[in-house]
Amino acid sequence: MTPSPHCIDLATATVRELNQRLHHLTADGDPGIWRVLNPAGGHAIAVGLNAPVTVEIDGHVGYYCAGMNKSASVRINGNAGVGVAENMMSGLVHVRGDASQAAGATAHGGLLVIDGNASARCGISMKGIDIVVKGSIGHMSAFMGQAGTLTVLGDAGEALGDSLYEARLFVRGSVASLGADCVEKEMRDEHRAVLHARLEAAGLAGEVDVSEFRRYGSARGLYHFHVDNVY
Repeated sequence: MTPSPHCIDLATATVRELNQRLHHLTADGDPGIWRVLNPAGGHAIAVGLNAPVTVEIDGHVGYYCAGMNKSASVRINGNAGVGVAENMMSGLVHVRGDASQAAGATAHGGLLVIDGNASARCGISMKGIDIVVKGSIGHMSAFMGQAGTLTVLGDAGEALGDSLYEARLFVRGSVASLGADCVEKEMRDEHRAVLHARLEAAGLAGEVDVSEFRRYGSARGLYHFHVDNVY
């Protein structure tokens, strides 16, 4: 039986009060389900969570929603502003609308799912997060991506994967241009298995054919100093 959710209305409570209550939850026992009403584009909602709590946010959110998330599942029934799931460590963040710039920036782990489009610099400096975007992404996405995966069912903007390290990029649509040191790579069976697992985790198993994607990664030409790169 699903427990009744705790309900906090941000029309009467503050974001600080909401976050303080969520921060007092621990992994001991069942932290339950929390429903947040009337977020009204507020910033820093449900940040720094450190328990396996489920948070349902009914509406649009502003900057850095679910930043520094650890273990929690945060679902946003609307659009998200800059830096959603920034520096996430683990857990799930699901945006059921569009996301603004720097979605999943610097995140070390967990899964970020965006049902709509993501703006510029999606996954910038990603360090282990898995990001699945069902729409398209903007320019400079996965810039300096170090680890993790970025899966895009739509198109990618200019300079995809600029200065990429070892993050793996899968794009089904077109790519406007590749950034410095990012190249298209062969899609082998082990990569198809990784991609299938990411699509399955995002609830897309059986809906999308992995053969429709192309893989991009680092050419590893910027790993070491070379005098020709000095300007």
